Amino acid sequence: MGFWRTKTLAEMSRAEWELLCDGCGRCCLHKLRDDETGEVEFTNVACRLLDTGTARCRDYANRKSRVPDCVKLTPKRLETVDWLPPSCAYRRLHEGKDLPVWHPLRSGRAESVAEAGASVAGRCIDERDAGPLEHHVTDWPGQLPRQRRA
Repeated sequence: MGFWRTKTLAEMSRAEWELLCDGCGRCCLHKLRDDETGEVEFTNVACRLLDTGTARCRDYANRKSRVPDCVKLTPKRLETVDWLPPSCAYRRLHEGKDLPVWHPLRSGRAESVAEAGASVAGRCIDERDAGPLEHHVTDWPGQLPRQRRA
C-alpha cells in the first residue's frame, strides 16, 4: 500500500510530497485566463526555467526567487488552484482519485511518464522563443494523456 493511499496530502512529509510530482512539466506551461469568463486555456509555452527536452526545472530549489509568479503547491493552495492538469497527482489525490498506472510511484520507472504521453518533453517551446502566448493555445496539456504505442 503506497503512502499516498494511507495519508492525506496534509499528513505527508516534505519528501513524500515531492515524490508525488511525476515530472511531466505540464504545470510549468503558461496558461491564459479569460478575464470575463475565468476560463483557463493551456499553451505549449514553457517557463524559462523548464528544460524543454527533459521537462525538468533547471533550478528547482530557487525557482520561486527566479520566477516570482511560480506557484509553490501546498495542500492549502490546492483549494484554490484550478489549472492543474487532470493527470496531476496533487489534483487527483485532492479529488479522491488514485495515481495513474504510469505514475513512477506505481510503475517504479520514471520513464513511464513519457511512455504514457504525459510529459511535455519535446512537445513545448521555451517562453523566450515563443512570441505571443495567444499563438500557442492548445488542448493537450489539459487532457488526460493517451497511452502511446510502442
